[in-house]
Amino acid sequence: MIVALSVGVSAYVAFQVPVWCGAVNRDGQTYCRNNAYGLLMGCSKRQHRWQKIKMIVLRNKVGNVGRSVFPTAKDKFNGVLAVGGLLSAIAAVIVPVVTGG
Repeated sequence: MIVALSVGVSAYVAFQVPVWCGAVNRDGQTYCRNNAYGLLMGCSKRQHRWQKIKMIVLRNKVGNVGRSVFPTAKDKFNGVLAVGGLLSAIAAVIVPVVTGG
């Protein structure tokens, strides 16, 4: 039960929680402030939809990844929730295996 709830929290934060887009605009200096859903998804603009995921995978500039995925304090908090949910899911699987219960 804990694993399912933890995965559910992580999926909600990654793909459904309302946030700003945060994709890099064409000028390369500013970030998109349109509404988006989920930390990993962009806004309705085609170029922004997968830009944040590409930045995480390609890792050209680590600082830009942090600023585009987590542009505001609200997004940083949601990121902490996602990581906490994943850690909870991992702990719910590993602890019973290690303790034999």
